[in-house]
Amino acid sequence: MPRELRDVVFVDGVRTPFGKAGGMYAETRADDLVIKCIRELLRRNPGLPPERVDDVAIAATTQTGDQGLTIGRTAALLAGLPKSVPGFAIDRMCAGAMTAVTTISSGIAFGAYDVAIAGGVEHMGHHPMGEGVDPNPRIIAEKLVDPSALVMGSTAENIHDRYPELTKDRADTYAVGSQDKLAKAYANGKIQPDLVNVATRSVEQGWGLATADEPPRPGTTKEALAGLKTPFRPHGRVTAGNSAGLNDGATACLLAAEDVALELGLTPKMRLVSYAFVGVEPEVMGVGPVPATEKALSKAGLTIDDIGLFEINEAFAVQVLAFCEHFGLADDDPRINAYGGAIAVGHPLASSGVRLMLQLARQFEDRPDVRYGITTMCIGIGMGGTVIWENPAWEGTK
Repeated sequence: MPRELRDVVFVDGVRTPFGKAGGMYAETRADDLVIKCIRELLRRNPGLPPERVDDVAIAATTQTGDQGLTIGRTAALLAGLPKSVPGFAIDRMCAGAMTAVTTISSGIAFGAYDVAIAGGVEHMGHHPMGEGVDPNPRIIAEKLVDPSALVMGSTAENIHDRYPELTKDRADTYAVGSQDKLAKAYANGKIQPDLVNVATRSVEQGWGLATADEPPRPGTTKEALAGLKTPFRPHGRVTAGNSAGLNDGATACLLAAEDVALELGLTPKMRLVSYAFVGVEPEVMGVGPVPATEKALSKAGLTIDDIGLFEINEAFAVQVLAFCEHFGLADDDPRINAYGGAIAVGHPLASSGVRLMLQLARQFEDRPDVRYGITTMCIGIGMGGTVIWENPAWEGTK
């Protein structure tokens, strides 16, 4: 007998301040970061009985050490959820948390879950990208991919090659804009409500408290970016200034069937419309958001003109520019990453998908004139992912 799918809502989400790899979280465990997020979600939503949480999906790209051992389950236990609450781990590289959200949402829509938690963590200071991996030599020997496909910075250089109109000057201009927008968002109090403070400790400085993101470089200028080295290619275009850094951090969000959320007195911040993941040439993985967005729009019966807000993960500035170029959007379109992006705030790989959702949900609250928004990101080894959301506060529903 066919089932009727249920509407899925994003109820709430939090994240730790993002740190620089080797920075303020150098002596903090990865699992403790995500545990802090889960506990904060429960604290902020006292109307949710902990035993009503049906599953916990936590993503990590490098699933070893303090972010291994089926971290969804261990983090749930350590966060104080009942032992009856299961959990699991997910890996889709940068889109880990995004995939945790879509996987859990599919379970809710199907009826397997009523309420669940999804998120991600990446401690790149403890576990650099690629730590312990052993790529099958056939992938290069049989020319399945170009060797550059295994180095994310090189794939960004390849996009510059393929689309010469996406110049370094445009990338640097975009990067400065990201820094400026994040600084403005902080000044206007748009970032702080989503942050959960984290106690830190180091041998040199003793106890501390992480209350704000560590990576931002407010006041960055194009002149300063122009002199940076191009580590992935001599005389290249990709630099530390127009790319996301190496970061530590965690995110988590509360998802529910819309009717269950209302039953429990939980206020939805976003409603899931559609999502899509696609594969692209690994050598230019940064173009992944383009076909992923086209597929998600098609499934939803929407066009790009229906989208009022965009949260695009800034792994590299050129990747966002490729998206803008394809869809005919201006590089400085105010609908794109209004509160800044990963170039400024950081990109702890598997956690970033939920960070995009937090920022979109915050904007939805301020923009009842906007009905639809998207969160989208490129994914290593040649993929893209896009989730389309509807604003429950859209004035057209009143």
